[in-house]
Amino acid sequence: ILNGGEKTVTAILPVLDDFERALANNNEDAKTIKEGMELIYKKFVKSLESLGVKKIDTKDKDFTTDNMEAIAMVPGLGDDKKGKVVDCVQAGYTLNDKVIRHAKVAVGQ
Repeated sequence: ILNGGEKTVTAILPVLDDFERALANNNEDAKTIKEGMELIYKKFVKSLESLGVKKIDTKDKDFTTDNMEAIAMVPGLGDDKKGKVVDCVQAGYTLNDKVIRHAKVAVGQ
């Protein structure tokens, strides 16, 4: 039990290494810094995916309480947006197909 998170920590340590290298770099070019952050982000997402974590897709989906939480209702968008996700305020995630955080969304009314 004490070492149960070893697989997770081992997967995330390379991302930590990249953050440390980025912070040690004295480059002040905003474009270069942004590109570096995007590379680290992609590596972090891949690490999470290797552990079974997946982002819940909400874009233009029908609202469902199985993996989403409605935090706002948006009126006046027309019948084609009624009951559909119009904005995702906070991404939701699953771990091995189990919801570990519901997506917080705005739904058309």
